[in-house]
Amino acid sequence: MFKKVDRKQSREKRHLRVRKKIFGTPERPRLCVFRSDKNIYAQIIDDVNAVTLVAASSLDKDFDGKAGSNKEAARIVGTAVAKKAIEKGISDVVFDRGGYIYHGRIQELAEGAREAGLKF
Repeated sequence: MFKKVDRKQSREKRHLRVRKKIFGTPERPRLCVFRSDKNIYAQIIDDVNAVTLVAASSLDKDFDGKAGSNKEAARIVGTAVAKKAIEKGISDVVFDRGGYIYHGRIQELAEGAREAGLKF
């Protein structure tokens, strides 16, 4: 009998597989991305100290995009998280795509962060 693939469970398995290799240090923290149906979230995490250093999302008060679930919003969030990181003195990060394919909103967020000055 054919069983339907659970997409959420598949993404979580991919994310765990990626997380085995990617680790954020104080010198080079991890830029983690989460994408929901309506919004997109990004945070920079130091895994050694288990601390979120910077966070931005399409739900922030200073978010100026209309919709939180399109490519334009993802680029704005990427730019916002990069600006906050540079203010705190973070310039190099490791990109954690969260088990998502590097395509669409994830790619736009990464390109927005790169344009604002983050290196990865």
